Amino acid sequence: MPASSEVVFDVFHDHQWRADWDSLVESTRVSDGAPCPYVGAVSDNRGGGLLRGLDMRTEFIAYERPHMAAAKMVGRSFPFSRWAASMKHEAIGGQRSLMIYTYTIETGPPGLRWLMEPIVSWIFAWQTRKRFARMRHFLANNAARVEAWQLEQNFKG
Repeated sequence: MPASSEVVFDVFHDHQWRADWDSLVESTRVSDGAPCPYVGAVSDNRGGGLLRGLDMRTEFIAYERPHMAAAKMVGRSFPFSRWAASMKHEAIGGQRSLMIYTYTIETGPPGLRWLMEPIVSWIFAWQTRKRFARMRHFLANNAARVEAWQLEQNFKG
């Protein structure tokens, strides 16, 4: 990513920034109104674009700014019967960092999994690549603005 791991982490997880670039979700918010997740936080996520009909609740099981965050789906959200993801951030020098996104999905109902899972997996992977390309573009043009915001917030890496 064309920014430090601190900037990339906040651009993904702070809802004020995420709304500017994320093509996978139309809206996302922590249930208690916090501006970003924390361990135990539950967030409500409404799909965007082709996934407009998808609403998912997630619970954060790890949140270590600016290094790592992980969440799992709470309940069910068709076509998913299980969803979990983690994101690790590593500095690679200068104003660049590596973001490692790992996810696991399972579709339902179980009797149709053999048919649904390859299709859903392909769509999710495609949307994820598109989403992170938009994030890279946003960072290339806005990293300095995010850094200034971080200074105002007194954030430390």
